[in-house]
Amino acid sequence: MTAMRRDAPYARGETALLFVDMQKIFAEPGRDPAHPERGADHPFYRTLAETVVPNQRRILAAARAAGIEVMHTVIEALTRDGRDRSLDHKLSDILVPRGHPDAAVIDALKPGEDEIVLPKTSSGVFNSTNIDYVLRNLGVRTLIVAGIVTDQCVDMAVRDAADRGYCVSLPRDACATYTSERHEAALRAFGGYCWVTDTDTVVTRLEALR
Repeated sequence: MTAMRRDAPYARGETALLFVDMQKIFAEPGRDPAHPERGADHPFYRTLAETVVPNQRRILAAARAAGIEVMHTVIEALTRDGRDRSLDHKLSDILVPRGHPDAAVIDALKPGEDEIVLPKTSSGVFNSTNIDYVLRNLGVRTLIVAGIVTDQCVDMAVRDAADRGYCVSLPRDACATYTSERHEAALRAFGGYCWVTDTDTVVTRLEALR
């Protein structure tokens, strides 16, 4: 058997796209009560509007056209009062109640009616959802990860997926965190767990599956 490489070509039926926390409370200015100082002119939101979301939309369109699985994870409690949250989210006062409008994925990336959305109550989607079980049921071996924030929830998704035996692709221009310095530092820190690439390359590879 040929050894897998992190940059191996994508295979039909074995590849999935995961968007991390691209939800209204964190991706749209003025919604996050923990950071009221971050308005629409904040570099984070400008980067999302000008670069990250457009790139994510390109990847999403290519993934859907190629017929690969598209998945979304969002921070959302299973209860209205958040009693099921992780201890860290309780201590950090992070609460997005079940069914709250701000928990929804942003309109630009709105999930299709048969796309999987996994609510989580920790930084790591592999820690607080059944994503590993779902991916294995789907036969996925390669996971494309994009979202926010690069040095927190995206980082966790990449490392945990790699530790569980998935080959991970990370388009650097389809992710963001609150400063460019933090973004670049995160890519250097977890780059050994994934193939750090760009949107153009991911889209080209997805188009090759059509």
